[in-house]
Amino acid sequence: MFSNKISSKTPRRFLFLFEILALLLLFIHQKDNFDKQTFINGFALIVIIYASNYILLKVSRGDNYIFLIATMLVSIGAIMIYRMDAKTGTRQLMWLFLSILIFYATYFMLKYIKIWDKLLYVYIGGAYLLFGLTFALGERKFGAINWINIKGVSLQPAEITKLLVIFIMAAYYSNYNKYKKTKYSSYLILGIMYSFIALLFLQRDLGMAVLMYGIYIGLQFIYEEDRKLIAYNIGLFIISGIIGYFAFNHVRVRVETWLNPWIYINDKGYQITQSLFAIAEGGFFGKGIGLGFPHFIPLAYNDFIFSAICEEMGIFTGMGIIMLFMILVYRGFKIGMSQWNMFFRILAIGISILFAIQSIIIIGGVIKLIPLTGITLPFVSYGGSSIVTSFMALGILQAASEDMDWQVNDDE
Repeated sequence: MFSNKISSKTPRRFLFLFEILALLLLFIHQKDNFDKQTFINGFALIVIIYASNYILLKVSRGDNYIFLIATMLVSIGAIMIYRMDAKTGTRQLMWLFLSILIFYATYFMLKYIKIWDKLLYVYIGGAYLLFGLTFALGERKFGAINWINIKGVSLQPAEITKLLVIFIMAAYYSNYNKYKKTKYSSYLILGIMYSFIALLFLQRDLGMAVLMYGIYIGLQFIYEEDRKLIAYNIGLFIISGIIGYFAFNHVRVRVETWLNPWIYINDKGYQITQSLFAIAEGGFFGKGIGLGFPHFIPLAYNDFIFSAICEEMGIFTGMGIIMLFMILVYRGFKIGMSQWNMFFRILAIGISILFAIQSIIIIGGVIKLIPLTGITLPFVSYGGSSIVTSFMALGILQAASEDMDWQVNDDE
């Protein structure tokens, strides 16, 4: 579908140059206590990024630029995380290596297995199973029950569930002519989706609830024939928001600190005010890697990594991150519009909506454009579950960027 004749050498060389310069700045910052491990990790980052891009050019005839964009974002995030904490940065590098392996595994599975559009009930059952495991084994972090700890490794099942939501919508609407013969089938899907959102409310994972709702309403708006459902969803969204505000104290806290964080600067408004201070302190060109104070921001390597990057690398780098996400989403929608296989078309559009909404929610939250929610910035933030599922989603998008040699039969 996408030609590989267009050379990607120039952006790859630019990425290589960026990584070298950033690592040199880290070495300068550590001049009094040079760490050999920094050199090893820096070299490993360059090899992983460069080799994975080169291999993709050889094995895929699809859009290879989406992976290049993702590795640009990963490089910025990994370098910033390592600058803040070397051990955390090393763990992120290990997660990156695993994520790229999962990216390739996802790509080949989607490309060569041809039953994905027939597994609607499997996806629904898998989502409920992940919710059940979260309630049974999960532990509360920052007010939400959304993490499972297995032998010291924390996993967030909802990260997989958001991908299952896209597969549910793709499996349903790619076989729409078959499923709509069942009376009120679209309302059954609506009920399933709202049960997911209700379970996320019970977990107090409101950021993920907004994200899943955005994916659902976006795909429904495009493919649903019963247009009344759109109006119903808007009404239910407003009602759910009002109920959530009065039912959950931490929702009211988020809204209050969004409206005026300065009066709460010593307690619940501390995080967002420190984020705004960091962005302002960095200016257009940043204070330089190693010269800022990102540790003043709680969870700077996770939810607020965008603020930390802006402080040390400048607002121009922050604008660059936003533009990279815009290009990634644009190319994702282009893949969807160019794909003749309905199942993969919906998958591509769903993944694009996912990246768009997730980046808007977290970047908008840390700059006080919208109320803050606890989700990560794809490819940039620290976190095993986040980076693995982001590359898994990218693998789906990579497979969708190629012509599929099988077609969904929605008349079955």
